[in-house]
Amino acid sequence: MNHSLVNWFKFASPASFYPLVGRLIPFFATAAAILTIAGLWVGLAVAPTDAQQGEGYRIIFVHVPASWMSMFIYCVMAFWAALGLAFNTRLSGMMASALAPTGALFAFLSLWTGALWGKPMWGAWWVWDARLTSQLILFFLYLGFIALQAAIDDPRRADKAGAILALVGVINVPIIYFSVQWWNTLHQGASVSITKAPSMAHTMLLGMLLMALAFWAYTIAVALMRVRCIILERELTSEWVKKNAME
Repeated sequence: MNHSLVNWFKFASPASFYPLVGRLIPFFATAAAILTIAGLWVGLAVAPTDAQQGEGYRIIFVHVPASWMSMFIYCVMAFWAALGLAFNTRLSGMMASALAPTGALFAFLSLWTGALWGKPMWGAWWVWDARLTSQLILFFLYLGFIALQAAIDDPRRADKAGAILALVGVINVPIIYFSVQWWNTLHQGASVSITKAPSMAHTMLLGMLLMALAFWAYTIAVALMRVRCIILERELTSEWVKKNAME
C-alpha cells in the first residue's frame, strides 16, 4: 500500500507528470469528440419536443452542462489552490492556472446560452436574477484569477495570490447552486437531483448527461494540454527539459 502511494506521489513532480499527461491527452480528446457527437445527436434529433417550450428548450443540452462544468471546474481549481498553499507543491499552482481559462469559457457559455434561452422564455435577454447574477460573479472570479496571475511576474507569488482568490471565491459556488431555493427567482429549479427522480423525459436526461461527460472529457484534455505548456515555460532551465529538447 505504501509502495503504491509512493509511486503515485512521484507524479507530483513536473518532470514525471509531463510524460504521463502526454499519454492521457489523446484518450480524453477522443472521448470528448465521441461524447459530443452522441450528446448532440440525442439532444437535437432523438429527444422529444418539450410540451411547453417547444424546440427552443434544446439549448439546455449545452446550457446546463456548461453551467455544471463552470461550477465544478472552480471547485477543482480551489482544491488545487488549497493543495498548493498547504504543501507548497509547484504542480498544484500550474493545474489551477491550466483550469481557469476553460472554467471561464464554460461560465461565459452558460451566460450566453442562458440569455438565448431567457429571451423567448422571459421576454428579456438578462434579468438581475439571483442565479444569473451569481453566475456572472463566477465569470468575473475566473477573469480576476487569470488577470491576477498575469499581473505578477514571479510564478510562485502568482500561484499563491491566485490560490487565495480561488479559495475566497469558492463560496460563490453553493450560492449559485442553491439560489433557486433560497430566493424567489425567475430561473427554474433543478431538473436533475441526486435525491429526486428527474423531472424530464429519460431521452432528454441521457442527452444532457452525454454532453456533461463530453464537457468533462474536453476540460481534462484541454487542461492537460495547457499544463504541459505551463510546465515547459516554468521549467525551461531544468535539465530534464533540456534533455527532452535535444532528443
